[in-house]
Amino acid sequence: MTITPDTKNWTWVLERPCPECGFDASHLDAREVAGLMRENAAAWPAVLQRADVRERPDDSTWSPLEYSAHVRDVFRVMTRRVQLMLETDDPEFENWDQDATAVEERYREQDPATVATELQQAGARFADLLEGVPEDAWGRGGHRSDGSDFTVTTLARYAAHDPIHHLWDVRDR
Repeated sequence: MTITPDTKNWTWVLERPCPECGFDASHLDAREVAGLMRENAAAWPAVLQRADVRERPDDSTWSPLEYSAHVRDVFRVMTRRVQLMLETDDPEFENWDQDATAVEERYREQDPATVATELQQAGARFADLLEGVPEDAWGRGGHRSDGSDFTVTTLARYAAHDPIHHLWDVRDR
């Protein structure tokens, strides 16, 4: 059973609060993102210990394990993108199909304890990178192939929403 791919362009989270999870990246100071990502990464091991970690709540929603593996990979992808922006003038980011990755990497079959460790490590690397951004580098740019332009500031704010939103997705209902 596969999940219908999410084809929305989520860059709107840079302009207004998310109506689902309530997170508002539009007024977030990018220098605060590292702390938020550390807090977020620290919350996932409890999710990965739940008895229902592999269960999808319905046919169109990932399981807590799948969301956790995705968040781990979000941290990894965003780390690479920020690194590119700091090292290269106006890089174009490699396309990332998160839904194809979930299938190819078999998120549903991964070991929850391994995902917990990897997610925390990836979150820490992302936070460390953001904490080390030189003051004069927050305005450096990069772009996706779909035409979405980012600075280190806006990419950090954009990246903050995803893990926070997905922690909301797996909350106990």
